[in-house]
Amino acid sequence: MGYVVGQDIGYSNLKIAFGTSDGEMTTVIRPAGAAPKEHFGSRFDGKKQDDFLHVNVNGQEFVAGVSTDRAEMWERSLHADYAKTDSYKALFHAGLLLTGQKEIDLLVTGLPVSQFQDEALREDLRKRFTGEHKVTAKRTVNVKDVMVVAQPIGGLLDYVNLVDDGPEEDRITDEHRILVVDPGFYSLDWVLVSNGQLQRQSSGTSLKASSVLLEQAGILIAEDHGAKPSVETLENALRTGKESILLMGERVELAPYLTKASESLATVTSTSIQKALRVESMSPDIVVLVGGGSKFFHKTIQDAFPRLKVVCPENPVLSNARGFWLLGASA
Repeated sequence: MGYVVGQDIGYSNLKIAFGTSDGEMTTVIRPAGAAPKEHFGSRFDGKKQDDFLHVNVNGQEFVAGVSTDRAEMWERSLHADYAKTDSYKALFHAGLLLTGQKEIDLLVTGLPVSQFQDEALREDLRKRFTGEHKVTAKRTVNVKDVMVVAQPIGGLLDYVNLVDDGPEEDRITDEHRILVVDPGFYSLDWVLVSNGQLQRQSSGTSLKASSVLLEQAGILIAEDHGAKPSVETLENALRTGKESILLMGERVELAPYLTKASESLATVTSTSIQKALRVESMSPDIVVLVGGGSKFFHKTIQDAFPRLKVVCPENPVLSNARGFWLLGASA
């Protein structure tokens, strides 16, 4: 019996799943904002800081797991080297802190497909996550072993686990050729799995993901209402389930603008996926859609593969973290 953690550090959310390998899985999701403590000052009193996680990063105190717009004079990281930033390390430490453990037998995490295919990047992340981590001034967490996988693989394992106990016609076997599409905030990743193996030539990453979609939705809103809401404003509204935002003193319904933005953007993305699949002699049998941006891309992915069933697990934003834990628990 060992303690397993599945950690999915995204650009918009930190998702973790943890527990003993023969026990129940616990999941937690927090916003992916992280910045040095001094950037959280005058705007917030003590009561409003109850949800802050204070962690140590190279001897400096960071606040992590909060909305990205709560930090003053601090830009979020939206680039390919995100995994090497102090903010990423702060979120990693926050995830370890949330488990409540001081020793973890196996931690499973993921990288975007394009980065996962670079062996040096995989090994670098594995080494940085392995060993003792001083997550706060008084707490050290020892991570004995680390496994790094392609991000969408977590979502696939999560879906397979969900349908395993269901009707036989819904179950996925090694005979299936599965296309997994994972729309995140910064990147949209896809993998083709055939005979239980990831097909590298037909897997890839697009940067036409949720952040670009929200930027486009903001432009469309500005055309009608005279002012453009920030990406963070739209992101926070969606995270908290709000259907409208207050802009220039008036309520703006988000659905029409998000739908219009997703139609133009998702078409470009689905074309990229179809091009990548041309090297295969056979088409996929099923499409599994996972990740926080799933609802924005569902219609276009279905339109791109009209003869296939496009399925999505419940609460897809947590799919990868749940799948990472399942992979670790079965290792």
